[in-house]
Amino acid sequence: MTLPRRAHVPCLLAALMLTACTTPAVRSPDAGTPSPVSPTPSPAPLAVSTEPPAHGVQAAEAAGPSPGNGLAIYEDFRTGLAEPQCGNSQARWRKHFAHAPQRLGDPGTDTLLLFAHVVESLRAAGLPTEFALIPFVESGYAPGARSKAGPAGLWQFIAATARGHGLRVEPGYDGRLSPAESTRAAVSYLKSLDDTFDGNWRLVAMAYNAGEYRVLQALRRSGANISSATPESIKGLSPVTYAYVEKLHALACLLEESGERTQWRAGLDQPVPRLRAVPLENAKSLDAWAAKNDQDAKVLRRFNPALAGHWPSRGVPLALVPTGVQGDMPVAAATSARSGTDEADATAGSATHTVRKGDSAWSIARHYGVTTRRLLELNDLKANSVLRPGMVLRLQ
Repeated sequence: MTLPRRAHVPCLLAALMLTACTTPAVRSPDAGTPSPVSPTPSPAPLAVSTEPPAHGVQAAEAAGPSPGNGLAIYEDFRTGLAEPQCGNSQARWRKHFAHAPQRLGDPGTDTLLLFAHVVESLRAAGLPTEFALIPFVESGYAPGARSKAGPAGLWQFIAATARGHGLRVEPGYDGRLSPAESTRAAVSYLKSLDDTFDGNWRLVAMAYNAGEYRVLQALRRSGANISSATPESIKGLSPVTYAYVEKLHALACLLEESGERTQWRAGLDQPVPRLRAVPLENAKSLDAWAAKNDQDAKVLRRFNPALAGHWPSRGVPLALVPTGVQGDMPVAAATSARSGTDEADATAGSATHTVRKGDSAWSIARHYGVTTRRLLELNDLKANSVLRPGMVLRLQ
């Protein structure tokens, strides 16, 4: 089945906190010039809850154990790179994406959690983790990103391509805005491209950008062999397509090199929740499912904009549901606005904190301005220790 070809135009990658830059927006060949993807405000981070596991989460689709913490997620990404060597990355794109490592390590955003889900999905499919950087380039890892030209979601699919890979795009429901469903579709698409191009990740990236048939035609015209072809050996494609590969490689190199910085690694070395793809069975709305399964509806809407006030006309939708670092515990939102009692606890010089329902070492440490590691050390706790309401934790 012939899929719509892709073309990309400049837009502001606001979600990466960059200055003037160009990022692609996927569109059909007859579409007008795409408008920039709307930036999404940074949400509050998540905290691991201390409540028992919620019914229904155990039925989630999972590909291996929970990464456990940010550093483990990063190492999984690093291990899966097809081309970790960085001597040939272009300085232009390294400068362009210089803030990407900071974005990934920022606990005030959901980027690391979504990145972990994508990395895990790619690794399960046997695909290079360079492809986990596609949502950085496409949407800045904003699951609700939309372009006025038509592309939408984490992976910025156009509607026709989305439908061609099993996503529902219908009045009242857009599966492209479901990071669980769109990531499944994107991994399936990348897997088919990987088979077509004999595992040559650079050609796969070019095909994701320009369309597989356009790249195949360029290969034939150039007389290049698929398995050994390089972008430079293929002639006749858009400059944007060649740049797309270099952007991914530069991003991979920046993250690879950041792993050599002790401070950056230490910042990642924190317990993080895991996003699991869960079929929302026996429900007619996201809020109803959240209430039935003891989940925070606000958090679920944040990770699943396709279901925020919408529901597909048929079938069971898939949603990303945050769970604890052991893959068992549900997660509650840790908002910056705390109760009056919490604020009293946070006054200067507070020496202890009394654990309340929904607290975690991460949320408590962040609230009082200490590191999670220090908080655990002060209280002789481990990263997987269970905090129970009423426990008194030392802060100094």
